[in-house]
Amino acid sequence: MSGLRCKIILTERGKMIATAIALQDATKQAVMDRSTVMLAYAMYKAKDSMSEKEFSSAIFDYSAHLSALTASLVMEAVLTKSQLDEMIDTVKEMESMGKDITNE
Repeated sequence: MSGLRCKIILTERGKMIATAIALQDATKQAVMDRSTVMLAYAMYKAKDSMSEKEFSSAIFDYSAHLSALTASLVMEAVLTKSQLDEMIDTVKEMESMGKDITNE
């Protein structure tokens, strides 16, 4: 194996490791976020006074909050600003196309 090929492989592995660490940090940040912790604490304190339906709804709200925050932080961790801007523009374009199709 040539020296250049080894350097490329090590560089790519380094990028993969850095990305994995960034993903792990983003997930940890979402779980330990003040609003996430406050939601969990509020649910824990009120669990005995909630009906099964209310508790299920609270669990759903907590899960949705945690998932959305994790996704946002992961995107910030793995995408550059220009990639993120491009993705947002694409989503807006797709939404516009969807509205045009449903209005026809």
